[in-house]
Amino acid sequence: MSPAAGSVGIDGHDYGIDVDRVQTPRSALEMLRSRISGRYLIDPFGADPQLQDFVLPPLVPLVRVDVARPRNLPRRGPALLVANRGLGLSEPLVLGMAVRRVTGRRLRVVGAPDLPAVGDLVRKLGAIGAYPTDLRALLRAGHVAAVPLGPTWLRTGAGIPPLGLLAAAVGFPVIPVAIRPGGPLGLPVRPWKVTVGRPLELGARDLHDPLAPAELAEAAREAVGRLLAAG
Repeated sequence: MSPAAGSVGIDGHDYGIDVDRVQTPRSALEMLRSRISGRYLIDPFGADPQLQDFVLPPLVPLVRVDVARPRNLPRRGPALLVANRGLGLSEPLVLGMAVRRVTGRRLRVVGAPDLPAVGDLVRKLGAIGAYPTDLRALLRAGHVAAVPLGPTWLRTGAGIPPLGLLAAAVGFPVIPVAIRPGGPLGLPVRPWKVTVGRPLELGARDLHDPLAPAELAEAAREAVGRLLAAG
């Protein structure tokens, strides 16, 4: 299944939009016209690629990010990035910026809240709900997604891994990522640093092992911890 499979606008057209790849944003006037006419795309997971490419680029100059080992970010195909985070929402935003800048892809962040207005908005901007079935369907469709570990105070290390979500990623590339602010006490006074690890290895013979999800979750937590400790 290609990334854009099943992705159509309300009149049945995809308008040549690939829901996985960043495109040059339209002008505000062109976007308004497409909204009035209904000629815009909503993908099967609720994302609005045109809105993403219009809203997010202005944030890029405001979020300074240095990416270490960028070659480990996949340019195409499914992958799940597992990253640390603090108590806020900064890390998913920073990681999304890093993925856009390095690969030209739109990152799908897992964890959209089940709230009528807020949930709808963040889904349009590319997030999905924290449901294993949704994540597995997203990976099967060829997207790159991110799952944050449990929050840690002052970003002191790798938090608790979401076992159910990582169980849905068994059989797909899982890549550990460490995200650190550039300043003291976790303050982003200098560029954020995103360090991308190598994909975790889980032997093919273990894919149907009932212990495989737990082993993958622990491997992801340990790998993120090592990246953070390496500085």
